[in-house]
Amino acid sequence: MTKFAASSHPGRKRDHNEDYYKVDTDLGLWLVADGVGGHADGEVASRIIGDTVRQKVADGVALVDGVLHAHDAVLEEIRRREGGNMGSTVVALKLDGDAYEVTWVGDSRAYLYDGELTQLTRDHNPVSELLLRGVITAEQAATHPDRHVLSQSLGVSDSIKVSPGSVRGRLKPGQQIILCSDGLTDELDDASIAARMSAEPTPKEQVNSLVNGALHAGGRDNVTVVVIGSPPPSDPKHEHASEKRRSVATQEMAAIDDDNMAGHAPSHDTKIWFLLSVMGAVALLWVLLRIF
Repeated sequence: MTKFAASSHPGRKRDHNEDYYKVDTDLGLWLVADGVGGHADGEVASRIIGDTVRQKVADGVALVDGVLHAHDAVLEEIRRREGGNMGSTVVALKLDGDAYEVTWVGDSRAYLYDGELTQLTRDHNPVSELLLRGVITAEQAATHPDRHVLSQSLGVSDSIKVSPGSVRGRLKPGQQIILCSDGLTDELDDASIAARMSAEPTPKEQVNSLVNGALHAGGRDNVTVVVIGSPPPSDPKHEHASEKRRSVATQEMAAIDDDNMAGHAPSHDTKIWFLLSVMGAVALLWVLLRIF
């Protein structure tokens, strides 16, 4: 059986958790969904996403199609309630032997870790597009004011065109896949994530270190982390370096950055309202063109 560990925490600033993860080892399925919406709607949306994708994959539906069915299921719940806004991001892994497929919508991410960290997904937001075209650098993207604005989300409105991203590969021995909500990546950069992964010997300890690291860095959002696969084998020549990395990670957990703690991460509701405002502006432009 594939080794894995998972954990979710509401964070230090929120009183409820809109993240949701789903694991079905019989299906080789792992998933993280990050809900958005007023009141408890985000929690409802993320759970619908997880449960629908799991059921569709169990029925033999392809992973990408399962995500699209989940989008429809959230829209149906919105119609049933006759109002309200709810939506969710998703990142899902399907593992068949050593062959994997990762599918995503939004800014929840998947990484490949093999001693180095490689991002497998590309955030569905305008800043990611600027980065891809070389207009801005990775450093600029990390602090860009619009980095939390989504161009795609599941649910929210049937006028949103959903086109899931997908990537395939082979998970070799000593490689792991990390699935996470942006509550992790907003607080820890790639170097910090890699350092914490390398400092811990098991998926459970890796997950705990990543979640604790996000909390100690500010914990301004819900944070969910799933790690799949066994860590790379340790090299006796590098035992001292590993202990040094563990010490650095421990110190990082103990030191709380005052600026981070004083800041406020953009609300997930900001994402959903941006999507709705864009659609409203397009509709208004269409009406004006019809009139004039």
